[in-house]
This record gives sequence, C-alpha cells and structure tokens, in this order.
Amino acid sequence: MRIPGPEEIRALHAKHAPTAEAFASVHRHCELVWSIAEQLLASPRLSRLDAELVRAGCLLHDIGVYRLYGEDGRLDHKNYIRHGLLGQELLESEGHPAALCRFCSHHTGVGLTRQDVVSQNLPVPPADYLAETPEERLVMYADKFHSKSHPDRFLTPDAYAAHVRRFGEEKVFAFQALRDEFGDPDLALLTPHVEPLTPRVGPPPVSG
Repeated sequence: MRIPGPEEIRALHAKHAPTAEAFASVHRHCELVWSIAEQLLASPRLSRLDAELVRAGCLLHDIGVYRLYGEDGRLDHKNYIRHGLLGQELLESEGHPAALCRFCSHHTGVGLTRQDVVSQNLPVPPADYLAETPEERLVMYADKFHSKSHPDRFLTPDAYAAHVRRFGEEKVFAFQALRDEFGDPDLALLTPHVEPLTPRVGPPPVSG
C-alpha cells in the first residue's frame, strides 16, 4: 500500500478546504495530533507500529470536517459527528485505500458503537465505528488531547476522562484502556498552555 507523505496530504487539505481559516484550523489540528502520536511512538513498546501509517492517519483523520462548512463559512456543529464518514467518502473519491479511509470514520470519541448511534439518535448509519488496529487506536487516542474549539487548547488525560464520563462509565474505561496501551503524552513539550476541561456555556470542545 502506498502511503501519502506530509506534503501530498497538505495539498489534499488545501484542495478541499473551503477557506484559509478552515485549512488553518483543521490542518494544524491534524499536525498537532501527529506530534502527540509521534511522541508516544518513541516508546520502545510501540516499535511494532507502522509509524508512517500512523502519521498519514493523524494528518488525514479530520479531513471530512471541510465538508461541514457552509457557504457562510460557518461549521455545522449539529452534524459534526458525520465528519468521520464524510472524510472516508472524500478519501475514497481520491482513490485512497480502505486502510487510510478508516482513520476518518473510526476515530470518533473512544469508539462509536451501533448502540451509541441508535440510543443517541446520531445522524450516521447504525454501525460500529471502532478503531481496531494498533495504528487506528493510536490515532484515535492522540486526537483526544487537542481541541479545535475557539480558542483551541490541549486537554490533559484526566481532563478528557472527565469529559467523556458524560457518555457513560464504559467510555471512561475505554479511554483508560487506551492510556494503559499507549501511555500519557507530555503535552508540556508541545505547549505551555495545557488546560483542564471546565464546564461552560455553549457547544462542547471539538475533538474527535
């Protein structure tokens, strides 16, 4: 399988981004997710993972967000959960293999199940959208520590655990399993501003 490199992926972002602002937000987030994953990959216990595939997955996972921007430049937060499938469709239309397309549709939260879709009446076809390979799980995990909210920010592992608890204790356990598998990133190496996730009025931070 041919894996696209960073410059090819950047060009793909530029091709599909509706505005310069959208490109800056989404592509920067994807690069930061890769920075987090790259740091975790330095652990000898993760040497078996395909780092090139993880890099491509990180850089591509949120490309479907571009299809949620309206003509007015506003992001459709109500249907944000669809960005994974939209990204899969976008990459398929560009001729990329399923192994790459899955990073888009299988990274949301800590794993989106058919039961989640049905019980929450989510606007996606009922199915399990779960990260299965170690590379998919690492991309999904690294994505949890940076939010594209305004202003964007990094989230500590404990902050994300608190955030995901509102979706059920099983999600907290799933996130803990990812922490056990990959370890906690040192976010201070990426930014001096690592904030806890505090309750606030308005939509939740966009991550995943």
